[in-house]
Amino acid sequence: MIEKKNESSDLSSPTGGQGAFPFGGQGATDLIPHIESLIFASDKPLSSADITDLINSAFGFMDDKIPQERIDSAIEGIVEKYNSAFYPFEVKQSGGGWQFLTKKEFHKTVAQLNSEKFLKRLSSAALETLAIIAYKQPITKGEIESIRGVSSDYSVQKLLEKELVIISGRNEKMPGHPLVYNTSKNFMDYFGINSPEDMPKIREVLADQVIQPTLINPADFEQPSALVVTDDGELVVAEEKVEEEGTNEQMNKGQGTEDRTDEQTNPETSSGQAKEERTDEQRNKEQGTEE
Repeated sequence: MIEKKNESSDLSSPTGGQGAFPFGGQGATDLIPHIESLIFASDKPLSSADITDLINSAFGFMDDKIPQERIDSAIEGIVEKYNSAFYPFEVKQSGGGWQFLTKKEFHKTVAQLNSEKFLKRLSSAALETLAIIAYKQPITKGEIESIRGVSSDYSVQKLLEKELVIISGRNEKMPGHPLVYNTSKNFMDYFGINSPEDMPKIREVLADQVIQPTLINPADFEQPSALVVTDDGELVVAEEKVEEEGTNEQMNKGQGTEDRTDEQTNPETSSGQAKEERTDEQRNKEQGTEE
């Protein structure tokens, strides 16, 4: 019979297999599988300092402690390794530490596995309350309600249940010593940031929401006339427009004809009036002669 090798052999034994005494005086590459196993097995993000402490505790028999610089160098190699398109997941720093996370290209596929979990979203009231806590922390519930203008009991309770906020203590300077709320590590993990300083600045958020005034031009609301373009690219006015303009031109021509007719008849009238004036003058002269 082939005896099965015990993979959980004592790491403190120099003869414990590949996992024992793997990186005595060698490079950071020997640390990589051990760091990968720690990040993979952890149910929370692990910082570089956490990984350093865990590695040194696992190999406590070693006289020389592994410095954090070697751990950081090994983590850089791990990150580069899983950035390859061959892997559907990656090692990413989120929530204050390192984690194995599925790449965003596979989000829809993974969502089919735990659809109910992915469909649970924060309500607008909870998001509003969470934003106030994130940007004003540490903050009391009374201060939150003063900003929102409504009661926030339910929203704060839901955020506590989801472990997105924590009670960090009491405000000893305020009457009644109310509870003080801060965001949690789960909050940073939920939004993919490492610290509250990574959040966008309020000025940047407001700059994206500034509403520019709209200038209203009355001409924009006028009904545009129908236009026709020929095959040669010439702009032709629609038939209705052409007919209307033609009618206007005919009316203008008619008025011009009437004006010319009046001018032709006026000279005859003027000449008649001139003849009558001369006849009156002759009569006056004849009367003067007789006298």
